[in-house]
Amino acid sequence: MLNHKIIKKINKLQWLPITVFFLIAIAGLLVHTTLWEDAEKITGQDVYYTYLEGKRIITGENPYARILEGNMRENDKYATYFPLAYLLSSLTQLLGFEYFSSWLLVWRVAFLAANLGIAYLIFQTSKTRDQSLLGIFGALFWLFNRWTLHVTSISHLDFIPLFLLLLSLYLLPRRFYLACMVFGLSLAFKQIAIFALPLYLIWSWQTNHQNRFRHLFITISLISAGPFIVSIPFLIWNFEGFVRSILFSVTRIPLDHFGAPTVDTLLDFNVIWAKVPMLVLLGLAYLLGLAKRVPKYASSLLVMAVFFGFNSVLFRQYVIWFMPFIPLAVLEIFSIDEKTTNRIIGN
Repeated sequence: MLNHKIIKKINKLQWLPITVFFLIAIAGLLVHTTLWEDAEKITGQDVYYTYLEGKRIITGENPYARILEGNMRENDKYATYFPLAYLLSSLTQLLGFEYFSSWLLVWRVAFLAANLGIAYLIFQTSKTRDQSLLGIFGALFWLFNRWTLHVTSISHLDFIPLFLLLLSLYLLPRRFYLACMVFGLSLAFKQIAIFALPLYLIWSWQTNHQNRFRHLFITISLISAGPFIVSIPFLIWNFEGFVRSILFSVTRIPLDHFGAPTVDTLLDFNVIWAKVPMLVLLGLAYLLGLAKRVPKYASSLLVMAVFFGFNSVLFRQYVIWFMPFIPLAVLEIFSIDEKTTNRIIGN
């Protein structure tokens, strides 16, 4: 009872949690910038190949054509994302940052902004539900856990699409169409969040009872607009190369950074059957969302945790894709009332 009163007093002191978050953000900025290594030390990371793909576009080379020389199983650092990151890479170089060291500095600033933006969304979402203390915990948990620090040190792209995913969820349901567009931008940058797509379709169906099919059609159109628009030039340029590159993540040989095999690799499943365990778990997560049993952040946590735990390809940067949803899912425990479960995706 005493602890509950203390928390309520903290929530009433609006300036206190904001000040604390501001100090946390400054500390996060200082810590993460100290992790920036020399550009030469990370030339083997994905960010360097994003830089190279941007350079290839500038010189008139199709980044998706190289995969036609492969077997759709072994990776040769193919361009497997939708083109937004590669186009922005080219734009950065055309603006004068043509050397990798200067180009990387610009992108690191963008990564840091997205990183701090994720911390802010966790804090702000909690604060708006009168759980500022949890928001402070969430910001600290996000900014200073080993995996966020590690992704900063290797300068991977994931902070930006993850921030866009969380921003999209934050906008739901009051600005549903805008949320769909932001989600589409996340996919256009890096399509890890594709596993959350069925959740958006489920929420679309649940939020408009008068004209569900029209609402669903608009939802699909707005989400796909970003990835499709940036892909048009490459679909025209080399349709087969583009499609094969995007599908490569499904057919590639299992690989992970942890030495922890998945069920399909232990049972030696082939390419088709290898995805069945993950798809079954994802299907159950979608059913829980469809039945309005699990709210939006908890649903997102389940989906991204299944991806992390069952996808046969597992890299270190994948860990951060479910971590912000841990404090946000806890937040929903305080927010859900039995009489209001029908408002399952409410802010």
